[in-house]
Amino acid sequence: MVVDYQEKSMEASDTAKLVRDYERDGFVPSVKVLSDEEIAPHKADLERAEAQLGSIHYVWKIHTFLRSPYELATHPHILDLVEAILGPNILLYNVGYIIKEPNTPSYTSWHQDLTYWGFDSDDVVSAWLALSPATSDSGCMQMIPGSHKQGMREQELTDDSDNMLFLGQTIKGVCEDKAVLCPLNPGEVSLHHGWTMHSSTPNKSCNRRIGLNIQYIKPSVRQLNLESDSALLIRGKDCYGHYETDTPASYQIPADAVERFAKLTEKYRQIADVQIANDRLRLGR
Repeated sequence: MVVDYQEKSMEASDTAKLVRDYERDGFVPSVKVLSDEEIAPHKADLERAEAQLGSIHYVWKIHTFLRSPYELATHPHILDLVEAILGPNILLYNVGYIIKEPNTPSYTSWHQDLTYWGFDSDDVVSAWLALSPATSDSGCMQMIPGSHKQGMREQELTDDSDNMLFLGQTIKGVCEDKAVLCPLNPGEVSLHHGWTMHSSTPNKSCNRRIGLNIQYIKPSVRQLNLESDSALLIRGKDCYGHYETDTPASYQIPADAVERFAKLTEKYRQIADVQIANDRLRLGR
């Protein structure tokens, strides 16, 4: 049985509790960071971009093409939460929309993010910001408390076309009785650790489920699966220089946006493919 998280959304100022919950459970289910009035224009910006570009679901580093996701990912309320976990020096690694259309079978299987990012460290925080209601009916995330302490779990690759993950990576044998649903209202954000097992079910509602998925890393984190990778310093300082610098989007959508989408997606696949090959070698397959 999946448990619905009942605790009231915590205030962004309660950082001590946030850190305790994060260290214990591997996630923080809900923090209110933007008002309905603040989030509405960003949802409208997304819809305008879709009208011009077509689908931008799961586009890698969308903040280098569109201004709205950059502004959301660098919102001071969100960065304050991330700083409480990672410390004062923060790189923005990736931003992407994750969208489930109404009454569709798309889902994400049980997985751990860090198994396919190619990082040498778990000094990574993922934030998931709701632009529309993420409910049990619309397929909000569910997480396994404490699973981040178990380290990497073996994941199988599947070819289910309804699985929203690029590689269909799936952890088998998850004890779903321990799963906690993490519903979000627009303007609320959840945070989770890279080893936390999580998934989501199909959207059975009549509304779109729209979220902005954001990855933050410490500057000390290295990319092992590519000779060069990119990120953007958004708070503090970078004394390491492991990454090329991403350029934030301007207010004008670039004419070559679709072509650049494809190139960045291919780069992400390369990182994941190298990780899979390394894992198979490690497992003697």
